[in-house]
Amino acid sequence: MTQRERAIETVRGPAGGLGAVLMHEHIFGLSPEILWNWPDVPEGWDLERCAADAAAKLDAVRALGIDTVVDLTVIGLGRYVPAVQRVAELTSVNIIVATGLYTYDDLPAYFGNRGPGSLFGGEDRLAEFFIRDITEGVGRTGVKAGMLKCATGKQGITRGVERVIRACAKAHRETGVPITTHSESSVRNGLDQQKLLREEGVDLTRVVIGHAGDSTDLDYLRTLADSGSYLGMDRFGIEFTSFEDRVATVVAMCELGYAERMVLGHDSYCFNDRFEWDVIAERHPNYHLRHISSDVLPELLARGVTQAQIDLMLIDNPRRVLSPVAPY
Repeated sequence: MTQRERAIETVRGPAGGLGAVLMHEHIFGLSPEILWNWPDVPEGWDLERCAADAAAKLDAVRALGIDTVVDLTVIGLGRYVPAVQRVAELTSVNIIVATGLYTYDDLPAYFGNRGPGSLFGGEDRLAEFFIRDITEGVGRTGVKAGMLKCATGKQGITRGVERVIRACAKAHRETGVPITTHSESSVRNGLDQQKLLREEGVDLTRVVIGHAGDSTDLDYLRTLADSGSYLGMDRFGIEFTSFEDRVATVVAMCELGYAERMVLGHDSYCFNDRFEWDVIAERHPNYHLRHISSDVLPELLARGVTQAQIDLMLIDNPRRVLSPVAPY
């Protein structure tokens, strides 16, 4: 096994193989302060029931040919890895967890009140915590993170967001674990993310620009890909960009020769206490883990995308992205 092919960490430990991968999903999104103080919220969090339900959803997509999901729930989205461990005990699907921090603006007070430019100063612990999650494991679980995540919203790269991106870059360079982002395609800020990561010495071929598939701007997408990054075509089922537009964009990019620069996903949750699930089901009926396998892939094939190109997006590209490289 070469340095570029070191084992990829999953919840159950190093993976021998990943198979077909959904690159941007979530198992649980939780609001701990709400659950601590109002445990009778109508969303009804119960670990065993929710874990069994999540495992059933993963088993259903496993039956459709998906072997691995990347759970990009990080701090700010309600990451709770012990619950994900329970799910992993109940399903044969590989789950890869992430580290990082999700904010569009300010940092949580724990980080915002310390570190560069803060009220009290001191060392920035963001990179320290991210590296610990990757090298030692998250909390006391022993589960090692296999991906780093940062986010940029319409506000752009605020002071808080900049600190997270720079911390992800540092953690990436010290561990070799790849980076994925949440980007806002409507303002093309995947380009800003690339610029800042490049300043930090990051090899952009180790970066996925998440939610690039929200855009139908082929020039924007080609510019991101030509810089080396992978494109996250990863919100299938969320209909603020229509099914037709999402599919047509993937088809067009394949025709232009970019199948080797795209990965697929839904950005779906098995359980999220921040959603009204009946409203979600009404507005976004295809917002679930089976949509790509059941609906998107057949449509891509019908429009001329080859099975080899689909294998690139589902199997080969994720393996290349997720395989850690040597620190640099």
